[in-house]
Amino acid sequence: MSLPSLTKKINNASPGSTANQTIFGVLLAISLVHLFNDSMQSVIPAIFPILKETMNLSYTQIGWIAFAINFTASIMQPVVGLFSDKRPTPALLPIGMGFTFTGMLLLAYASSYSAVLLAVVFVGLGSATFHPEGSKVSHMAAGNRRGLAQSIFQVGGNAGQSLAPLLTSLIFVPYGQFGAIGFTGVAAAGIIVQIFIARWYGRTIRSESFAKKHRNVGKIRPELKNRIAFAMIILISLVFVRSWYSSSIASYYSFNLIEGFGLSVGDAQIYIFLFLAAGALGTFFGGTLADRFGKRNLIFVSMAGSAPLALILPYANLFWSGVLLAVIGFVLISSFSVTVVYAQMLIPGKIGTVSGLITGLAFGLGGLGALVVGNWIDKIGISPVMQLCSFLPLLGVITFLLPSDRKLSEWTEGASEA
Repeated sequence: MSLPSLTKKINNASPGSTANQTIFGVLLAISLVHLFNDSMQSVIPAIFPILKETMNLSYTQIGWIAFAINFTASIMQPVVGLFSDKRPTPALLPIGMGFTFTGMLLLAYASSYSAVLLAVVFVGLGSATFHPEGSKVSHMAAGNRRGLAQSIFQVGGNAGQSLAPLLTSLIFVPYGQFGAIGFTGVAAAGIIVQIFIARWYGRTIRSESFAKKHRNVGKIRPELKNRIAFAMIILISLVFVRSWYSSSIASYYSFNLIEGFGLSVGDAQIYIFLFLAAGALGTFFGGTLADRFGKRNLIFVSMAGSAPLALILPYANLFWSGVLLAVIGFVLISSFSVTVVYAQMLIPGKIGTVSGLITGLAFGLGGLGALVVGNWIDKIGISPVMQLCSFLPLLGVITFLLPSDRKLSEWTEGASEA
């Protein structure tokens, strides 16, 4: 679908979804921008081998770059979400992409380590602004298919992440760090699409159907607050485990392949692409399966199914490393969008805040994990650290401490009646 035809679909979309209507034009548009945003964000860890060589960086310094971009997104996403829930501001969508544009421009010309850190902070700010607002747009356009809508939104982001290793091979390996200048064009295209989405967003929040739906959102009953808080802690713990493991693969496993099998930077990135591309595919199917079999069940299968494969990965040969990375990516990342929808069910009516909290924590905790992993690698080497990280998905067994989907529905119904 071309950019003009997509923007035309957004202009023709009705202002807000009814109880049963899913607005696919808006979902496809916000998913496309998610692809733009996350592909630019993900080229940062993808070019770590290049930055390490050209700037003579240690693994700990690499970890600080990952921490800077992820922690910026982590801190600001819940703030943006909370602000937007209280005062919806459609203009935040193109503004956020403007931050990303600035970050990629700075990265192209960064000649020092501190300049790289500043550039990635701008990219982090752009991501922090986009994600809670993008998730809210997805929710508004979902109708009664929230799992599918969140998956369409998230699959764009995961597809963008999966493209980063290929973009590194095609752009950054031959052109070096200056190749980032090409992504300013991607950011500019994202700004254009975001302007059209923001107009639909504005029409929707002014519509009578949206106002009625917003008034009918129930409040959390006081007797449930402790139980909801406990469930949220468990959910955040699962996000931490998944993000830490995913970050260790995306940020450092290419070094393990280069050191262990003698691959070039470009060839090593192909294996990271397999992990991330399979994750994008898993995200799409994850939302659909969760709508049918239950969100808590999907989260558990995602963690438990990937755990034994993660334990085998550090000891696999090159061929089976590719196979395992693809399967682990598909299974583990399939629960990403489902986690967001589950959190929205836990705390109804705070779509932006909850989405910003979950996705923000995914970035922030992933960045913290990357920093710790980088420090460990400097001390004991890449291979032992990858073996340690392989145990992380085992902690997914705590999923059964979460309330079932049926219990969540009972809580929601009780809140609506209160």
